[in-house]
Amino acid sequence: MPVTDPIADMLTRIRNASMAKFEHVDIPSSKLKQELARILKEEGYIKGIKILNDDIQGSIRLYLKYDVADKSVITNLKRISKPGRRVYVKRDKIPKVLGGMGSAIISTSKGVMTGKNTKEAKLGGEVLCYIW
Repeated sequence: MPVTDPIADMLTRIRNASMAKFEHVDIPSSKLKQELARILKEEGYIKGIKILNDDIQGSIRLYLKYDVADKSVITNLKRISKPGRRVYVKRDKIPKVLGGMGSAIISTSKGVMTGKNTKEAKLGGEVLCYIW
């Protein structure tokens, strides 16, 4: 069944799996979703990524991360730019999520980056989502 917003679907799967305390979650694969997963791993929101290949599309397995009190490291995920309403920012208007405690993920002409990396590269782009 086709999904109209695959990024929102990915974020919802992660949110639901972390609330249900699952060890891992499988998501249909695409290059953009692999880049989002890479950023989640680099920022410390998930433990690991495994790309599962099949003859059709493949999938991404994300291993979720919990603290010592068995609470998810990811508090919330919020989709910002949607298919019906795209949100773009210039390089001097890059948002800070929770005063720097969270991460903004931005799609730029140089690839998908965090808000901090986008600011360092002096780029603007489409704000995909916020994670904290």
